[in-house]
Amino acid sequence: MIKEICYKNNQIALIIKNGYMAEGVKFITPSNSAQQVGFMSHPKNTEIKAHVHNIIERKVSLTQEVLIIKKGRLRLDLYSQEKEYIESVIISTGDVVILPYGGHGLKCLEDVEMIEVKQGPYLGENDKERFTSVSEEKVVINE
Repeated sequence: MIKEICYKNNQIALIIKNGYMAEGVKFITPSNSAQQVGFMSHPKNTEIKAHVHNIIERKVSLTQEVLIIKKGRLRLDLYSQEKEYIESVIISTGDVVILPYGGHGLKCLEDVEMIEVKQGPYLGENDKERFTSVSEEKVVINE
């Protein structure tokens, strides 16, 4: 299953649940997205020909992230680009989260191991603006 979360015509998150399956190559993100994420399923002995990627200058104005949850459960709090709280979702082992726009915060509900992928170079604290998270009593979890 793929869950798309939008707010005011902006895609805030794409969540690829652990049980998602597709045959062949299926890109989850549109071809014009700055972060390309695809799912691939190939039978044994499939060969993907050796290749290199062409050097193409690209302009990226907004950092996008991909989170790959290796272990555990967390609550993902989603915000608009204007820092308005939208909703929260529970993310579990094996899920993949694409965060193309807006803001987010995480609360680990168990011990969590995850991989984060985003564009670089990384500019440290100049790369983001921190703000106050939603209060626990205002959290709305959508499944």
